[in-house]
Amino acid sequence: MDKVTAIADGTLRVEISTRGAELQSLRRADAEVEYLWQGDPALWGRRAPILFPIVGRLRGDRYLVAGREYRLPQHGFARERLFSLHDETDTAVTMELCESEETRAHYPFAFRLAVSYALRATSLVQRLEVANPNDRPLPFSVGLHPAFRCPLLADESLEDYSIEFEVAETADRYPVVDGLVARHGEPCLRSQSSLPLRPELFQRGAVVFRELQSRRVRLVGPGGLGVEIAFADFPYFAIWSKPGAAFVCLEPWCGIADPPDASGHIEDKEGIVLLPSGATFAREMLISPL
Repeated sequence: MDKVTAIADGTLRVEISTRGAELQSLRRADAEVEYLWQGDPALWGRRAPILFPIVGRLRGDRYLVAGREYRLPQHGFARERLFSLHDETDTAVTMELCESEETRAHYPFAFRLAVSYALRATSLVQRLEVANPNDRPLPFSVGLHPAFRCPLLADESLEDYSIEFEVAETADRYPVVDGLVARHGEPCLRSQSSLPLRPELFQRGAVVFRELQSRRVRLVGPGGLGVEIAFADFPYFAIWSKPGAAFVCLEPWCGIADPPDASGHIEDKEGIVLLPSGATFAREMLISPL
């Protein structure tokens, strides 16, 4: 059964579900503002899914391991699975997912995926940890997909907000068509530290970057209200919304969707991590309400 657990420290209050280890709510203690999109099945029912063991879509939703074909849906299966609850305190919680007979039918590997949330000063630290108990390398991708309310206040609009980068960026956008990402980019950022938000920006889906240099990104509206995320060692980054929806996703990825000409061999997939036997892989993101 799904369980929603809360952590709080007097500065932030956070709620997380054991279904997908998914963030459900992010609030500052000194304000009544909900920073996280609360989900709407008519637009997008999720809030902040964990992407594992792939990010994005596979060509034909299929891939090969040692010549055998397997199927995985877009972004994998972790977001649908029930995690077990571990190490819960007032200000931190860890949830874990391991392989099962059901996951092996789609992903023929043993694994341990731990998702931790901890309050630190004025930020929420979200940590992903993947362990490989197999006697062979574990191929996987992992990513974060939090959706933040935008606009945050009733008298604002999307056009009042912008994405602010840590450094001035020159980076192409890689178009996504039918869930598959192009190998060649098109101009998007040119010596820019800010990207104004407009509905037409998302008419063709996510804005996907391969060359982003910033490790801190802000979604900011009038008066500085918004959210900042900090993410080291995630090579890909995407911004996504749906026209007419009141959210913007800021998505650090260790992995990316297939291109239209992908070979299908999992070990050749762009962005795939090949984790050695017995090794552990970890990444963190800090979320700071502004």
